[in-house]
Amino acid sequence: MLAFMRHGETDWNRAMRFQGRTDIPLNDTGRQQARDAAQRMIDEGESWDLVVTSPLSRARETGRIVAQALGAELGGVCDDLIERSFGSTEGKHNENLTAQKYAELMIPAEPEDELAARALRAVQEIAAENPGRDVLMVSHGSLIRIALNHWSGSTHPRIINTQVLQIQQEW
Repeated sequence: MLAFMRHGETDWNRAMRFQGRTDIPLNDTGRQQARDAAQRMIDEGESWDLVVTSPLSRARETGRIVAQALGAELGGVCDDLIERSFGSTEGKHNENLTAQKYAELMIPAEPEDELAARALRAVQEIAAENPGRDVLMVSHGSLIRIALNHWSGSTHPRIINTQVLQIQQEW
């Protein structure tokens, strides 16, 4: 089984800023969210063999906390799991945006079709390298949401911090 997990909260999440590839670390709330998510998985009887992460510190630390709590192997980083590049939009506020303003802010961002292709490449690579293993991939909200939108043909809502979403397709 393969699943995505979004990292815990950062100060930029709290301030409603586009993070993208700016490497903002987890804050204390984000660390607690990771511990709480691991405990929920334990309580629900979930187990993971391996945790693979984006190279950004917020994902890596979330993955480390979860892997340790679950007794799972903390694997390496997968560069293709890195968050969407928002270009010059990174750091700008993202709350209460009109559709037009959001579209304007996305002009310098990595195109959605390229992001979805990169996410697919990551999933296929991780699945091929870990046959028969249950792998949790700790990544980022935009990458997860856009990839799931692309693969399912429907619109997924915002991915909340430390939310886990199983991938229903076979790779």
